[in-house]
Amino acid sequence: MQNIMGRKRQAAAIAAALATALCSTSTWAGGYDDGKVFLTGGVFTVDGAGGGGAVPWATISGYETRDGINGGVGFTYANLPALQLTVIGGAVGFFDRFELSYAQHDLSLNLSNLDTVALAAEAAGLDIGTDPWNSTIKMDVLGAKLRVLGDAVYTSDSWVPQVAIGGLWKKNSSEELMHTLGAAKSKDWEAYVAATKVFFRYSTLVNLTARYTAANEIGLTGFGSCDDSGNCQSKKKVRLEASVAHLVAKNTAIGFEYQQHGDNLDGRSVNVGDIDLSALTAILGGGTQSALTQKEESDWWDIFFAYAPNKKISFVIAYLMLGNIAVSPDNNGFYFSTHLTF
Repeated sequence: MQNIMGRKRQAAAIAAALATALCSTSTWAGGYDDGKVFLTGGVFTVDGAGGGGAVPWATISGYETRDGINGGVGFTYANLPALQLTVIGGAVGFFDRFELSYAQHDLSLNLSNLDTVALAAEAAGLDIGTDPWNSTIKMDVLGAKLRVLGDAVYTSDSWVPQVAIGGLWKKNSSEELMHTLGAAKSKDWEAYVAATKVFFRYSTLVNLTARYTAANEIGLTGFGSCDDSGNCQSKKKVRLEASVAHLVAKNTAIGFEYQQHGDNLDGRSVNVGDIDLSALTAILGGGTQSALTQKEESDWWDIFFAYAPNKKISFVIAYLMLGNIAVSPDNNGFYFSTHLTF
């Protein structure tokens, strides 16, 4: 026991020493840099990468130039009729060339029909990953991005955009709930290619992204799908995404985003194990089967307003049009995000 306690104290001392070194002025003096133009590093996306609210851009997060390191942390909250999403995380950009990012998702589902299923499952002694009063989904996202060519800002006389490739590893800790919703997997990887161009003459940024993925609702409801016979598939497809941002002032932007989604779970019933759905009709009413069937997954749209009073902090307010999510239709509402840069 003493040896164990000694090792713990030693590990704590090493961690404290590393934290002190990382936070010290001398460590960062030769590498810290914030020379890029306002907002050109993007803001905090739901995947953690630098870009718009939902779409990763080819730009590298932070205000670093090719001579230094920069990054930041972010917080996002979205309030929709059937769910509330909280995302925290951050990203670090290295020499305007490479980016590492992390995001943690916490999604609360307010679905009365799913709550009823959870009550029935609890009474039957089944674990389907749901809570009778508030089912919650948690997901971790690790990301990396590499700029491969071009410069979105400083080569305005050229039509060649800045291009980056990126990868994301997503792990959903709500494995049983993913199975209940019909997904094949609770964790998977994604890859994307992004092209970004700033047109200074028009004070406008345009970004196009192609994402290779099998995600349902960006992974919040799993990856791929399983049919009623238990046959599962999680084949990836290329989906298109886009962002347009117009600078109305050097530190203020308005714009919109689009993100294409798939159809893995369209029309599939919630998997409730051995529970007979027809037995729930008397509880839920005549629309039980419809209420427990996945709606057609909608593409995501948003209209946003971004403001950065200085390079240390930025704010984004957006109206989200996410449509159908799982068994809930018409999920449109407001989104708030802030990004703190160091």
